Amino acid sequence: MDTAADAHTPVEAVNARDLFSKFDPLIAERQALLDTGVRDPFSIVMEQVMSPTRAIIKGKETILLGTYNYMGMTFDPDVIRAGKDALDNFGSGTTGSRVLNGTYQGHRECEDALRDFYGMSGAMVFSTGYQANLGVISTLAGKGDYVVIDADSHASIYDGCFLGDAEIVRFRHNSVEDLDKRLGRLPADAQKLVVLEGVYSMLGDIAPLPDMVAAIRKHANCMILVDEAHGMGFFGEHGRGVFEEQGVSDDVDFVIGTFSKSVGTVGGFCVSNHPKFEILRLVCRPYIFTASLPPSVVATAATSIRKLMHAGNKRAHLWENSRILHGGLRDMGYKLGTETPQSAIIAVILHDQAQAVAAWQALLEAGVYVNLARPPATPAGMFLLRCSLCAEHSREEVDVILKAFQAAGRISGVLTS
Repeated sequence: MDTAADAHTPVEAVNARDLFSKFDPLIAERQALLDTGVRDPFSIVMEQVMSPTRAIIKGKETILLGTYNYMGMTFDPDVIRAGKDALDNFGSGTTGSRVLNGTYQGHRECEDALRDFYGMSGAMVFSTGYQANLGVISTLAGKGDYVVIDADSHASIYDGCFLGDAEIVRFRHNSVEDLDKRLGRLPADAQKLVVLEGVYSMLGDIAPLPDMVAAIRKHANCMILVDEAHGMGFFGEHGRGVFEEQGVSDDVDFVIGTFSKSVGTVGGFCVSNHPKFEILRLVCRPYIFTASLPPSVVATAATSIRKLMHAGNKRAHLWENSRILHGGLRDMGYKLGTETPQSAIIAVILHDQAQAVAAWQALLEAGVYVNLARPPATPAGMFLLRCSLCAEHSREEVDVILKAFQAAGRISGVLTS
């Protein structure tokens, strides 16, 4: 018989090994890192956000270089006004799924904005970009089908494959030859979904989409999905993404994107010209079985998307920022993820975690926040300082960032001269 004392025995004493035990090595590694006195890179709190490029962190004004706020739309007056109006007119939330009570006027207007932005007939808005990949991939490719993906694909792409129970075929990162070879090994009569990314978020490199499309079209029963989460806003004449910039718009079947980068809010979407696209609303579980976005969010997204159609000057300034920062870091002696600036993401590659954390903290103390990225998120076990530039960064701010990197490189031992 259990005693009163037994009933209150700590769980740890009863079960020394439990479902959390698999994480013990990571717990120990994290604690050892914190015991050295560094700040936790993964628990930064922004006490006040002042603009797309500035925030208060630990009481100190800090330049933001790790937010994915590529086009600086988070403080756009028209975007903010649209959100406030929707909050007043439609309330704080929908409390329901899109297929039940969760489709408001604003959701349709947001999808209309996406159709106009991409020049496509079909658009679906999801509650996050992660859910967009999870839902579309798992619904399109199921048991008996094949999903062919880049080995460095985002976690949401992998999870979409797992949820749909399709056979996963990986090809070497950005290798057209390996993609072609692996497609050639698959049954010709099998249905295949090839998933590519315009910009890969860790190193900031872009995919050679024209060559990949040409290789894919050599094989039967292939559809192409391109994730433009990090390309939307500043690639292409209209800001649609790398697929537009590289001239393959007519060859792509689906485009996935997110509102949490260039659009400046939260949410995800898929656009397509496929005549049967609308049926996805009735068969896509991550779309059906979750609450829809609040009215204020879709209102801000729709307004931002329509403004991005005419943001050529912002795109040009962002590219100029990318060239200046990339060139400055390269000339200092930093090892970067790409030989030339390919996107608004510039990845600084470090030797190990200790060096990466030391450089990260030195930057933060100098008033510059960047992302520290580590395995398993990074390819090939790299440790990165991942910089994401904004169209609202001034030239003066970029100069300050470069000076901070110069000092941080010396403090951490990355730069020796």
